Amino acid sequence: MKAIFFFFDDFGSSIIFLKDILKTMIFRPCSRRLVFEQIWQVTIQSLPTTAMAGFFVGAIMTVQFAMQVSEFGALPYLGGLATSGTIREIGPLLIAFMLSGKVGAYTSAELGTMRVTEQIDAIRCLGADPIQEIILPRFIGIIISSFFLLTIGLIMSVVGGVILGYFFSGINPEEYVRHIPTILAWPSLLSGLIKCLTFAVVLATICTYKGYFTTGGAKGVGRSVVSTAVTTMMSIVVADWGTSFVGEIIINMCKDYFL
Repeated sequence: MKAIFFFFDDFGSSIIFLKDILKTMIFRPCSRRLVFEQIWQVTIQSLPTTAMAGFFVGAIMTVQFAMQVSEFGALPYLGGLATSGTIREIGPLLIAFMLSGKVGAYTSAELGTMRVTEQIDAIRCLGADPIQEIILPRFIGIIISSFFLLTIGLIMSVVGGVILGYFFSGINPEEYVRHIPTILAWPSLLSGLIKCLTFAVVLATICTYKGYFTTGGAKGVGRSVVSTAVTTMMSIVVADWGTSFVGEIIINMCKDYFL
C-alpha cells in the first residue's frame, strides 16, 4: 500500500514538473545547440543496445508465432502476424524498458550528481534558470532520440523476424515481407508510433524529474537511479494500457470510416 501511495505521489509531482518544463519551452526556449548535443549523445550511446533489443524481440515473436500458426497451416502469414504483434504492442514496450535502464538511469544519475554537488544551485546563483539551461535540452533531446531509437528498434524487429523466419521455419524473406501489409494496416502502424512517442515523453519526464530533485548526497543519487528505473517501467506499463485502449478506438473508427 505504501509503494502504491509513493507511485501516485511521484506521478502527480512529475505532471507538475512537466507543466513547468512545457511553460519554459513556450516562453523561454533553450539553445538549439544544447538540444542537438543531447540528441547526439543519447542516440550514439543507445543505438547499438536498441537495435540489438529490437532484433531479438522480432526474432522471438517470429519463433513464438511460428509454433502456433504451423498447426493451422497458416505459416505463409507468419510475417504479418509476427510484425503486427511486435509493432502494435510487444516491441515498443520491451524496447522502452531497455531505454529506461539505459537513457533514464544515465540522465537521472547525471542530473542527481549536479544537484548534490550544488552545480544546479550555482546556475541559479548566476541568474540563469536551471530548467531552461539543463533540464529542457535533455527533455527535448531524450524525446526526439527515444522516438527515433524506438522506431529503429521496430525496424530491426522486422529484420530479426525475417532472418528467424527463414532459418527457423524456412519461409522465404520475400514471402515473409509480402504478407506484412495484409495484416499490419496503417492504423496499427500509427498505434505503434503513438506508443513510441508516449513512452519517450514518459521516460524524459520521469528521469529529469528524479534527477533534478535528488537529495542525500552520493547515496541519494543511487536511490534516484533505482527509483527512476522502477517508476519509469511502472509508468510505461500504465501508459501502454492507456495507448492500447485509445489505439483500439482509433483503429475501429478508421475501419468504420473507410468501410
